[in-house]
Amino acid sequence: MKVSVYDTYVPKNKSVIMHFDILVEENTPVEKVYEYGKAYLSSKGVSDIGLTTSACRFCHIETAPEEIENHIKKNNFYIIEMENC
Repeated sequence: MKVSVYDTYVPKNKSVIMHFDILVEENTPVEKVYEYGKAYLSSKGVSDIGLTTSACRFCHIETAPEEIENHIKKNNFYIIEMENC
């Protein structure tokens, strides 16, 4: 499966920036990507963050490993936590 990778930076608090990637099936509308990002942030206790093109940007398309592909098929998205998550 080809997936689109969205590089995302969101303020966790005044001094900490969360960095994570949102992986979705290729051709997923960006509005859905933002919904998935907000759901992830909510699960981390970070709410009221508006994801926009300045915080969440398309990065590239790649072929997903089987584990990630299965997760996306089940949940519509996959998060790769990078920093401060």
